[in-house]
Order: sequence, then structure tokens, then C-alpha cells
Amino acid sequence: MGDWHDQTVAGLAARLRAREVSALELARHFLARGAQHADLNAFLARDEDVTLAQARAADARLAAGEAPRLTGVPVAHKDVLVTTDFPTTAGSRMLAGYRSPFESTVTARLAEAGMVCLGKLNCDEFAMGSSGENSAFGPIHNPWDRTRVPGGSSGGSAAAVAARLAPAATASDTGGSIRQPASFCGLTGIKPTYGRVSRYGAIAYASSFDQVGPMARTAEDCALLLSAMSGGDPERDSTALDLPPEDFTRGLDASIEGLRIGLPREFFGDGLNPDVRAAVEGALAELRRLGATLVDISLPRTELAIPVYYILTPAEASTNLSRFDGVRYGHRARSFADLTDMYVRSRSEAFGEEVKRRIIIGTYVLSHGYYDAYYLQAQKLRRMIADDLQHAFGQCDVIAGPVAPSVAWPIGTHAGDPLAAYLADIYTLAAPLAGLPALSTPAGFGDGGLPVGLQLIGNYLQEGRLLNVAHRLQQATDWHTRKPAGF
Repeated sequence: MGDWHDQTVAGLAARLRAREVSALELARHFLARGAQHADLNAFLARDEDVTLAQARAADARLAAGEAPRLTGVPVAHKDVLVTTDFPTTAGSRMLAGYRSPFESTVTARLAEAGMVCLGKLNCDEFAMGSSGENSAFGPIHNPWDRTRVPGGSSGGSAAAVAARLAPAATASDTGGSIRQPASFCGLTGIKPTYGRVSRYGAIAYASSFDQVGPMARTAEDCALLLSAMSGGDPERDSTALDLPPEDFTRGLDASIEGLRIGLPREFFGDGLNPDVRAAVEGALAELRRLGATLVDISLPRTELAIPVYYILTPAEASTNLSRFDGVRYGHRARSFADLTDMYVRSRSEAFGEEVKRRIIIGTYVLSHGYYDAYYLQAQKLRRMIADDLQHAFGQCDVIAGPVAPSVAWPIGTHAGDPLAAYLADIYTLAAPLAGLPALSTPAGFGDGGLPVGLQLIGNYLQEGRLLNVAHRLQQATDWHTRKPAGF
């Protein structure tokens, strides 16, 4: 069983059905790998008894012959998705030890699909961060180079899949938090169209941006998971689109002959590191060889995406996190003078520096006298950025470019300069501002042999097209098969 961790989700599903391996054997194998590589700090919670019980139930379903396609395949969940069998902390001391009385829609649907949960994954506190360093429970380490960040906020998801501690993981993307860690760790990750996947049970950072999606090694694996987790949820999430379930694996092998790929000139300017540019251009050359046409386009408000995002998301966060006050939810200070003092002490003690920073910014831009000058103007610009993207889709079918300006940076690089970390989101922000689907797929390697991702952005509900392009690229290259040394 030494190489089961090198199998993809699709490969494991096939072998489970062929009875070459049992769900119980797989669960024990991946639990052992998680314990062996605990120094990556990818997992926050594991429970062997729960995981093995789920595996036994999966084996019973397989033996009965009526099991869904993913039955018995292990998965791990980002710790912003509430679960009844594991604690949920969102990477914060505010929720240390919290046990949810209900299950998120995403985790429930994957359980219904037969997947076996290995545990909960570390992340930036309340999904606020681009590096995986902002967790209250310590930084996550990139398996490709343990001195470097794995990306954020879904850093635990990326580190676990890249290190073969899990074949796939759930993640969430507010401004790039699926795509950027996928890029930094050499994986495939897709942020679906806003509303494609229910947010019920996903602890909110910025409600009009947050979207849950899968992270795995291949586009095929992501298609399998997205097929299981997506669909309407009318009784629980009014923002979830009322769409029937869709099998995203059906169009994976379609030809991309004649596909128009738009290259925004703003994505290839002076801020892009030469090593990343070379890798992305190499991937684009492969797509051209497969029959795609490269088209020059412009997204003129690209630079405005950063200030717009860092006005709107803190504003929503300041409202969403107001519930964590020591009364309704979360940590309560042990000593306080009165009710106001209890609020102040509880929140000061339990929230990390980055969360406090964004709450303060959000409260400021929503305050009287500043709402019109900042928040309202940012909302207008958000609409203009979305219009720019729609104009671009009149000239192309898919937009492509880098995920981040550089490869993963050393842990602590931006500790005293949060603005520098914010700038790393420059290429990933447009898609969530417009609610569009976007994907990262391996595109080679940059300085230090570190992974580089190619970003693909599609029009609304075009996840299938993005997965098709990524799949065809992966069939023609081997970047997605490479793994960190020692894993």
C-alpha cells in the first residue's frame, strides 16, 4: 500500500470499485501519513475513530453495490466549514474548541457522495490572509520548501494535498484563496461562480465574495468534487443559484481547437517576476499547440481591484464578525468590569492582528461621513470592473494569466508590511469582484524549483470550460504529476 497516496481521486475511486483496496485501508494509510508529516501544521483537528467509522460505512456501501462514485475516497476540509464530528475554529482563538450543532452543505454533500473525512485543515484566521501565516495555531509550511508559505487563506488545504496527506480538500476563495495556494503548491483549484456552491455552514469573511470550491492535483479530480458539492440550496442559502446538479467531468476531453484565450496586458506588466512570466508563457504556448488562439485584451481597472477589494471585504467582515462578542459566540474574557469591557476584552484577546486590522478598516469605511467617500465609490468601481470583464469576453472565450506575481515567499517576509502581501492578490481579485469562476492549474516551475500556476477565468457558469482547458493542458504536460521531495 505504499503508493496509494500517489493516486488521484479518480484513480482511488476506480480501485475502490474494483475492490483492489478498501476504504478502511485507505483511511488508515492517510491517517498515518498525516501523523508522519504533522510538522507541516496542515491539520488542526483529526479523530481516528470518526474517520475509521466513516470508512467502514463506505466499505458497506461499496459491498452493497449501490455506492456513489466517490465512496471511500478520503478528503479533508478547510476549517471554515462547520462539521458536527470535528471541531471548527476558522483558525482563530475566538472559536477554539467550538463544536457546531449542524453540518455545512458542502461537507454534508461530500459525505452523501461517500467521501471519508480525514479531519479539518489549518487556514488563515477567518480566511483573512494570503500566506497561511495568520492562523492562531501557527503558520503552515509549504511542502516544496518548508521555509516558505503555502499561500492563503487555504494554505492547509494546499499543503495537505501537495504533501499527499489527502487526495483532495475543500477550500474557500474570497479574493484568491483557492487559486493562490494551489499555484504556490503545484495543484489545481477552482473557485466556482458565486452561488454555484452553497455557503450554508461556511463561516463568513465577506458574504458577497466567499465561495467554496475543491482543491486537488488534477482538473478531473476537481470536476468530480465540484459535481458532488454544487447545486441549489433554497432552504438554507438564498444566494445559492437554483441550478440542477451538473456532471463537470463530461466535457473534460473536448477539443480546445479554436478556443480564444484572452491575455490582459495588465497581467503581464513590470510587477510580474521574470521566472513566473516564463512559466506562464510556456503553458500558454502548450495551449496554442493544442489549437487555442491567443488574443490580446485589456482589463484597464486591474490596479483598482486592490483598493476596491480591501474596502469592500473589510466592510463586510466588520459586520459578519460582530457576532463574536463573548455573548452569542466565541471566547469570553475571564475578567471584565461591565458589558462594554467584556466585549472589548473578549475580542481583543481572541482576534489576531490581521483580523483586528480588517475589522477596524471596515468599521471606518462604513462610518458616518466616510460611507459615501469610500464604500459607495468602491461599489461603483466593482461594477465597472465586472463590466470590463464582460467587455473582454466579447473578444475571447477564456481569460488567462498568472495567479500571483511571484512564487511562494519565505515565511515572515511580509510580517511588518501587510500592504506588500495585499499586492500579491493583484491578478486574482477581478474574478471574485465580478462573481466569475476562476481556476489555477500547474504551469511549470520558477525560481528555486517552486511551482507556478496558470490562472484561467471564465464567464458566469463556465466552470466546465475552465476544467476542460486545464484538463487538456494536463494531458499534454506533466507539471501536475510532480511532487515535493520527500513526499
